[in-house]
Amino acid sequence: MAKKAINNDVLLANIIKGIEEVKGNDIDILDLREIDNAACDYFIICNGNSNTQVNAIVNSVQKTVSKELKDKPWHVEGADNAEWVLMDYVNIVVHVFQKQIREYYNIESLWGDAKITTIQNKY
Repeated sequence: MAKKAINNDVLLANIIKGIEEVKGNDIDILDLREIDNAACDYFIICNGNSNTQVNAIVNSVQKTVSKELKDKPWHVEGADNAEWVLMDYVNIVVHVFQKQIREYYNIESLWGDAKITTIQNKY
């Protein structure tokens, strides 16, 4: 039986919930749907203050999405050093950075045509 496609809005909401549960900072959603040749529909970018918090964010997102949607990332990369962890949910790619690494790579600037939505910190 084919795997049921998950609605992007529901997946986005659960990823954001997972980030917020462990106080991930500076959450941006980049809407890439109008950009030619984009690899996915959305990037979610956030940061933590240490490799411990970056790993906590990644684990929280995976746990929340798994519990609520019975889904898991297709691929996770960077968890060993936890400076920049990429979680690929196919239509949505999550980037979890340490703050200084996010500032250095500034991937938001590479997608200047994307519509960016900033989620205000709840704490």
